[in-house]
Parts: sequence; C-alpha cells; structure tokens
Amino acid sequence: RNLLSVAYKNVVGTRRASWRIILSIERKEERKGNEEHVVTVRHYRDKVESELSTICQGILQLLDTHLVPSSMTSESKVFYLKMKGDYHRYLAEFKTGPELKDSAENTLMAYKSAQVSFFAWHASSQKISPLEAINCFRFVCKNSFGCDSCCHL
Repeated sequence: RNLLSVAYKNVVGTRRASWRIILSIERKEERKGNEEHVVTVRHYRDKVESELSTICQGILQLLDTHLVPSSMTSESKVFYLKMKGDYHRYLAEFKTGPELKDSAENTLMAYKSAQVSFFAWHASSQKISPLEAINCFRFVCKNSFGCDSCCHL
C-alpha cells in the first residue's frame, strides 16, 4: 500500500512541479509580450497536463475498481479514500470549467468518505490513542472538514 502510494506520488509530484514552473514561465512570457515563446510554452504545458491527467485517471480507476472495494480493513479503506481525494485534488489544480468543478466535487466527496470511514472505524473501538487523535485532527483540518469534527473524540 505505501509503496504504491509513494510510487504514484513521485511520478505525479515531478510533473506537478514541472507544471508550476512551466505556468510561471508562460505568465512571464505573456507579460513580456513574447507571443512566440508563449505558444511554445503553452504547448509544453498542455503536454504535461495530458500526462498528469492520464496518470491521475489511471490511479483513480485502480482505486475505484480494485483497491477501495477490496479493502480488508477500515485503515486501508481510509488510506485509499484519502489517496483518491488527493488525486482528484491534483486534477483540480490545472483543470478549468466543468472539469474543474467535477474534480473539486470529487475531491470533497472522497475526503468526506474518508472522514466518515475514519470516524466509523474509531467509533467501533472504546478509545483511541492520543497519537491517533492528533493524526485525526491533522487530517480533518488539513482537508477543511472543520476542526470541530475531531474535537468530540
């Protein structure tokens, strides 16, 4: 599970970093009025976006068809649902229009599903450790669910 996550994160992470640099260069060339460079840079940005889309869609399909449904433990399910939210979020970073809206909605749904699964998992046990509570708090706050969601634990 962790190896898969790290492998995809590394592949996507380098492209996300490249995309941010390319976007910065494109904006700089636009400010300079250098239209010839803008066209070239935009073409390369489109290529990186296409690669990012393909990679993200690939892992999302794997998560939806195999990993989430076959999760044997609640911990695995939460892990995979959070991962699903992350990859939808990565798509939302560069998508526009209806695709942006869909990616943002899918991100929120995946994170909310992870949150629900997390709380169901921990509600079934008598107590959670302070470390688990802190991790929960960080997860919930990081993903904008509201800090109150975890405080009642």
